[in-house]
Amino acid sequence: MACIFDEGIDRRHSDSVKWNKYAEDVLPMWVADMDFRSPSCVLEALQQRVAHGVFGYGDRPHELIDVVIERMASRYQWQIKPDWIVFLPGVVAGLNLAVRAFTETDEATLAPTPVYPPFRKSSAFAHRPQLNAPLQLQHGRWQLDLAALSSQLTGKEKLLMLCNPQNPGGTVYRREELEQQLAFAQQHDLLVCSDEIHCDLLLEPGVKHIPFASLSADAEQRSITLISPSKTFNIAGLGASMAIIPNPELRKRFNRTRDGIVPSVDVLALTAATAAWRDGEPWLQALLVYLRGHRDRLTREVNGIDGLHMAAPEATYLGWVDASALPVENPTLFFQKAGLGFSPGADFGEAKFVRINFGCTSATLEEAIRRIKAAVNTL
Repeated sequence: MACIFDEGIDRRHSDSVKWNKYAEDVLPMWVADMDFRSPSCVLEALQQRVAHGVFGYGDRPHELIDVVIERMASRYQWQIKPDWIVFLPGVVAGLNLAVRAFTETDEATLAPTPVYPPFRKSSAFAHRPQLNAPLQLQHGRWQLDLAALSSQLTGKEKLLMLCNPQNPGGTVYRREELEQQLAFAQQHDLLVCSDEIHCDLLLEPGVKHIPFASLSADAEQRSITLISPSKTFNIAGLGASMAIIPNPELRKRFNRTRDGIVPSVDVLALTAATAAWRDGEPWLQALLVYLRGHRDRLTREVNGIDGLHMAAPEATYLGWVDASALPVENPTLFFQKAGLGFSPGADFGEAKFVRINFGCTSATLEEAIRRIKAAVNTL
């Protein structure tokens, strides 16, 4: 089944943000968007919904709610209730809403660095200050050092923004690490917004995702958990996401901030999300085998090139590559001139890194590796 992911699909003329960013001689391996056709269960569900022919306003999707509740219980032993679920047209909207709902203009957010750019932008857009806790590479894993923030805290911090699995580092936090994050939130009376959009994309054997909110009753009551099937099943363009907010007062504030600004999720997105989480597990298991092979291949090759280093991500399809030892001022621009469109590390908080999306065909990955080696060999 894994060979289906080797299908080369022309996306240059499909209004693809990923493939239209660069000239045709540049391989786009930047935004978190895979080059694979979505599972047949999703395609069939969408075709059936389209055949119905009417696309009026959608109501709360009861089947999808049941699917999410069952998924949280069976995979994570987290018992959630239907009214905790707030549907959103994207996790990025959830990050921005959380900042605006739970901080005032003179109050700060806390977030890791490096981190997915909307973490940084959500505070900037809302004109909130942000303090950043560094990720440090320890024993091959990017680990969060919240203690490094202690001397900077003023008491005006209100929201801790977590990313698990971590983007861009690919770390899947262990229970003891999450408990340390919870203790920090308790000590400083922080609410926690946890982006868990990559929770299904676990590549390291034996590693398990643990929702932050599932740690304890206290964690549950201080948390906003953001989830979506969009990255896992390559349906990000359809935009079906959820915020799980157990605390009724927090949920009320979140919805009040959203009213009149963030639209509801369209019926096709809800259809795709339901089919993906309900019926997409065989496809997902095959995908993980394929991505694991890509991760191992890319990690091995990158670490064999003088001047580059990459810790193998435990999750996601994103490689975080340290290019600081290369004699170049701007690694992103250097690789772009060599025909490689990577995400700029500066967007995440580390200018000497690049992020490589290996959610692509084997042929694309092999060509990318060839171009990386050729580029570095010119130095």
